[in-house]
Amino acid sequence: MLINKLFFVFLPPKQNKNKYLIPMRTLVIGDIHGAIKALTQVLERADIQPTDHLIFLGDYADGWSQTPEVLDFLISYQHQQRCLFLRGNHDALCYDFLQGKNMDTLWRLHGGKATEKAYQNITETRRQAHLDFLASLQNYYLDAQNRLFLHAGFTNLRGIAYEHFPEMYYWDRTLWELAQSSTLPPTDPHYPNRLKLYTHIYIGHTPTTRLGTDKPLSFNGVTNVDTGAAFKGRITIMDIDTLQYWQSDPVYTLYPDEAGRNQ
Repeated sequence: MLINKLFFVFLPPKQNKNKYLIPMRTLVIGDIHGAIKALTQVLERADIQPTDHLIFLGDYADGWSQTPEVLDFLISYQHQQRCLFLRGNHDALCYDFLQGKNMDTLWRLHGGKATEKAYQNITETRRQAHLDFLASLQNYYLDAQNRLFLHAGFTNLRGIAYEHFPEMYYWDRTLWELAQSSTLPPTDPHYPNRLKLYTHIYIGHTPTTRLGTDKPLSFNGVTNVDTGAAFKGRITIMDIDTLQYWQSDPVYTLYPDEAGRNQ
C-alpha cells in the first residue's frame, strides 16, 4: 500500500524519545440518523488517530432516538479531532424544526417523529447550540486533488460552482442514479458530463441497502457510503485512499425497542 501523506508524531519523553511515522488518513463517514451508539462503535473500530481527517457526509438527525446526543457528540468531537461536517437533507429539516417551523407529516414518517420526541425536554441553551452547529454545516467540499464530497449530488452539467439550486447538494438523487445506470466508457463522447468533472465523488443520502447490500458501493467514480443506518443497515467509515472500511453492527440491533425508519 502506498502512503502519500505522512505526519510526524512525537511520543511523550517518558514513553519513547524516537519519532514515529503515522499515516494521515482521510476518512468519510456515512449517514448516522440519530444513532450515537453505532457512531461511537464504528469510530472505535476504525481506531481513529489524531492525524486523521474525518469528513462527515451528513444526515446526523432523524431516525433513531438520539439525535440530540449525536449533535452533542459532534460539537465536542470537533475540538479534539480534525473534522469537516457536510449538510444532509435531514439536517436541514432538523434545523427547520428547531427553529420552530411547522413540520409536515412526511418528515415525521421519515424519522422526524423520533427527533420531535427527543427534543421535548431539551434546554434552550442546548437547543441553540444544536441550531448553531446545524447552521455551520457546509454544502460540499472539494479537496486539492479535485475529489468532491457532498451529501447527495448536483444537477448542473458544469459542476457545483454553477448549481442553481443549492438544496440539490443535499436532496438530489439523480447523480447516484446516473452513476449506476451509465454503461458508456469514459472515452465515449456521450459519457455523462457530470461524471467527468471530478477525480472522484463521495456521497451518502441514498441507502445502498436499496441495492441489496449494507456495504459501500461505487459506480463510475461515485462512491456511496450511506449503508442504511436509518433502516437495517450500518454506519460506515471508509479510508478513501486505501478503500478499507469499518462498520458498526446493524443499527437496529443496538436499538431493539425502536423502529428507526423501518415503518
